[in-house]
Amino acid sequence: MRTALVIGTGLIGTSAALALAQRGVTVHLEDHDPEQARTAAALGAGADAPPEGPVDVAIVAAPPAHVSSVLADAMRRGVARGYLDVASVKGGPRRELEALGLDLSMYLGTHPMSGREKSGPLAASADLFEGRPWVLTPTRDTDTEVLNLALELVSHCRAVPVVMDADAHDRAVALVSHMPHLVSSLVAARLENAEEAAVRLCGQGIRDVTRIAASDPRMWIDILSANPGPVADLLTDVAGDLEETVRALRSLQSSDEAKRREGAGGIEGVLRRGNAGQVRVPGKHGSAPRAYEVVAVLIDDQPGQLARIFADAGLAGVNIEDVRIEHATGQQAGLVQLMVEPRSAGVLSAALTERGWAVRQ
Repeated sequence: MRTALVIGTGLIGTSAALALAQRGVTVHLEDHDPEQARTAAALGAGADAPPEGPVDVAIVAAPPAHVSSVLADAMRRGVARGYLDVASVKGGPRRELEALGLDLSMYLGTHPMSGREKSGPLAASADLFEGRPWVLTPTRDTDTEVLNLALELVSHCRAVPVVMDADAHDRAVALVSHMPHLVSSLVAARLENAEEAAVRLCGQGIRDVTRIAASDPRMWIDILSANPGPVADLLTDVAGDLEETVRALRSLQSSDEAKRREGAGGIEGVLRRGNAGQVRVPGKHGSAPRAYEVVAVLIDDQPGQLARIFADAGLAGVNIEDVRIEHATGQQAGLVQLMVEPRSAGVLSAALTERGWAVRQ
């Protein structure tokens, strides 16, 4: 791959363009909003001038509802030897292209499983996809050259290629992305009119559950409109679980001991099913989840504090596997939770204490 045209310079398109440009690919940028393309170009993602002739690959980074029309236009213009898209829904766009009678041997639908709550080129980063799954949905008609271009794109972005059927992909993302986003929004919506005294009690748990609810609603309307059936099916199942959970909680209010035991059993069942599902979430680098020890450190909200902790951990020869920060409400302080291998927890605690850190066991 020597040349590429990225059509759509939002978060995903600009991030892919930045990664390609950093690896020596000549990238051209195109967007229905010329100002957004100019912004991406100013960030170093490529040139906002059109290519002089066909490029090696065109990457369409448009919302799912517009993917097929943008792809069809690009293919009719003959702008590239191969055509990819990076939309979060795969089955619908392909069927729409088939209905238009286009030659799909030069097209391959893809989806990088990565993103942020913020959108637009200013939120983009060349390392956005690093280590993340990138789904490819080839068919028997897909030209080998186009598949190789897609694999090269994934490699340049340092992502991990995953081959799936398009409809299987759509059911999968409904489960792991689209449905959870709606549930997060439903939980966050309970806070909108909550009393201020209650909101001030928010801790890390509610922050974790509601983090993705901060995403752009317009973007998510596009995504959910392209994959409504699988998401609705999953929410129907969730609604059934909620009804059972409500009944169990009501039973806990009963004066009848048998009903209270039944209610407790129902709640325990939900919690245990949650345990069983949570442990299936892949851990670091996509591997099976591992149990880490937590070394908690109280820090002030001052520049350089995190850098000092990581440097001191490095001096102690301890690798930080993961990190979380709990901010103290209304205070300029926080609790940093350092996840490490169990055998390293004692070493790290002792080393940080020796260097003057307030370690909490």
